[in-house]
Amino acid sequence: MQGTVDSNSQSAGDAAIAHEEHQDLRVLGLLIFLCSEFLMFAGFFVLFLVYRAEAAAWPPEGTEVELLLPAINTVILVSSSFVIHYGDVAIKKGDVGGLRKWYLITAAMGAVFLCGQIYEYATLGYGLTTNLFSNCFYLMTGFHGLHVFIGLLLILGVLWRSRREGHYGAEKHTGVEMAEIYWHFVDIVWIVLFSLIYLLTLI
Repeated sequence: MQGTVDSNSQSAGDAAIAHEEHQDLRVLGLLIFLCSEFLMFAGFFVLFLVYRAEAAAWPPEGTEVELLLPAINTVILVSSSFVIHYGDVAIKKGDVGGLRKWYLITAAMGAVFLCGQIYEYATLGYGLTTNLFSNCFYLMTGFHGLHVFIGLLLILGVLWRSRREGHYGAEKHTGVEMAEIYWHFVDIVWIVLFSLIYLLTLI
């Protein structure tokens, strides 16, 4: 009888260890995926710099960039990285309510960022095929906007799953961490994009 109990306890322990390893592998898989995504963005960055170096005027006349709205958007998006981290801290303390609050605020900030980007597109006065600069501009910012949208869906997914009793907790929060990591990636890429497209272009 004692042997059976010991065997069951050992099996439960092995299952817990296996589950923990599975969580680590999921995070590792996400990190590998994000590395591949960053390489794609890096290709855009290099191409943009090459075009800028070879162009007689950059940006060409008629495709000037505005700084105010993108700067506001940048503050919103970068600030959201700190906000989403508070949600991760909350769930690691077992505070599901705190997780929901901070992730909901992050989702709202992400939505505001996307709305600001759409408004910018609508008021720029030039389109994707106007010239080489506008082509790079829309391709890079649009591709990043797609990633923001995906990150927003991940955050909303976390919020939806948090409705289930016990789905997230102090010892069970891998999904929360993965959404946070992805969001930090989106923010870091935007900082580089903002520096290249807006700040460097105005120099």
